[in-house]
Amino acid sequence: MDPQQSEFVNRMGLVMDRLGATRTMGRLYAWLMICEPPHQSLAELATQLGVSKTAISTVARQLEMAGMIERVPTSNREHRYQVVSGGWAHVMRVQMAALRPVLDALDFGMSIIGDARPEQRARLEETKEFFAFTERDADEFLQRWQEYRKKEDDHRSAG
Repeated sequence: MDPQQSEFVNRMGLVMDRLGATRTMGRLYAWLMICEPPHQSLAELATQLGVSKTAISTVARQLEMAGMIERVPTSNREHRYQVVSGGWAHVMRVQMAALRPVLDALDFGMSIIGDARPEQRARLEETKEFFAFTERDADEFLQRWQEYRKKEDDHRSAG
């Protein structure tokens, strides 16, 4: 990995760390976005990233479960991984699905507060409105993203 690639990989590690994932997760994902060939074995990933094969295996499994990377079929038993197209949209869908329990909890909170405590109820209602808006807006955003990607793919295919 050359110095500029290393800087990109490390920057993405910091980005993922700020998003609540691990640096290693960000570094692994970043490397898979730019590496050649575009699929790498666990041993290759460990060597390039300077991380143990066990740590890479754990992080790769987490990214695979999140829909960000996938295993590539090989003729031997070696595990090779590559980035999945649409991985970030999948992650966002999963994150937005996590809003449903928040909305349910807020509904429960409003049921126990009732109308007798208007200040507390107003805070709960505002919070619920925020999360309900976010959920609706995220659905619309992801739909617009899919439409945009389709147009771009069609444009690239025609050109």
